Amino acid sequence: MNGSVTQRRAPEERTIHIGPYAIHGQVWLAPMAGVSDPPFRTLCSNLGASAVVGEMLTSDQRLWDTPKSRRRLLTGTEPYPSIVQIAGSDPDQMAEAARAQVEQSAHIIDINMGCPAKKVCNRAAGSALLRDEPLVQAILSAVVNAVEVPVTLKMRTAWDHDSRNGVKIAQLAESIGIQSLTVHGRTRADRFMGDAEYDTIAEIKSRVRIPVIANGDINSPAKARAVLDQTQADGVMIGRAAQGNPWILGAIRQKLALEPIAQDPDPASLRAIILHHWNAMIAHHGDVDGVKISRKHLTWYRQRWVRRSDSERSESEESQAFSACLKSDTVERQQEALHSWLMLI
Repeated sequence: MNGSVTQRRAPEERTIHIGPYAIHGQVWLAPMAGVSDPPFRTLCSNLGASAVVGEMLTSDQRLWDTPKSRRRLLTGTEPYPSIVQIAGSDPDQMAEAARAQVEQSAHIIDINMGCPAKKVCNRAAGSALLRDEPLVQAILSAVVNAVEVPVTLKMRTAWDHDSRNGVKIAQLAESIGIQSLTVHGRTRADRFMGDAEYDTIAEIKSRVRIPVIANGDINSPAKARAVLDQTQADGVMIGRAAQGNPWILGAIRQKLALEPIAQDPDPASLRAIILHHWNAMIAHHGDVDGVKISRKHLTWYRQRWVRRSDSERSESEESQAFSACLKSDTVERQQEALHSWLMLI
């Protein structure tokens, strides 16, 4: 692929309607905590994502003034439509958080009932909510009634394999007014282990009329096509497969639209995108945190794109240059190290 994907609607491309918003294409970027920040969301949108969802934001507004939470709030330059995901276990608090985000120009509110992290589930939020169907109903109703914008839901198939209630939750959500569902094809107990349950996603899709987005283990254009064929879902959500490989969203979008898939980025395009992403992270997160946060993204880029050299000397030079990127503790030092490393890949 080259540096970007032209944002036009292909003749065979489907459109997903979420309230008044027409999402052209079927490929969504997942709201990965610590990953799907504004720089990464914008990059993925530019490279072909149909829609991008912001990182999970706590519904407790008292915590919004921390540096981490402030950087998760809308910037005013979000890809359109802006989708904000909120998490919590108190219906009134969730409703207030949704209202506050709409006031900050959120176009769509997404409710998190899929996060398996202990620190979230221990607060009876995220996928822990799936154990308490009356609370699910109360939260969904409170948020839907609190805002005029569309409200969507991200969920798992159940809390565990002994409490299979994914279909029931999906139907409940639709009856309350949720306008689309994203279903990660695992229970909370599975976390990210084992194979995704595409049969369960297919059953949910067959039992509701609202759009359903399939999520879990989709790591290639061919896999995306196979998952849509198996589940009959309206779209796919890409998470971990986009780490270090934001181009995959455009490639999947092209595959699903029956277009030729562009080639992998050439070295010049790869360097340009990595450098652009690094600059955006520094601008958004600031010098100190930007340097720290960039390290994981640079590591993912290297794991995905840097091939082993036939020359031990060249491989050693590349390794030393990359190590300098990770060890750099100032913007100036990391920028210098980054330029040196990019010239070797």
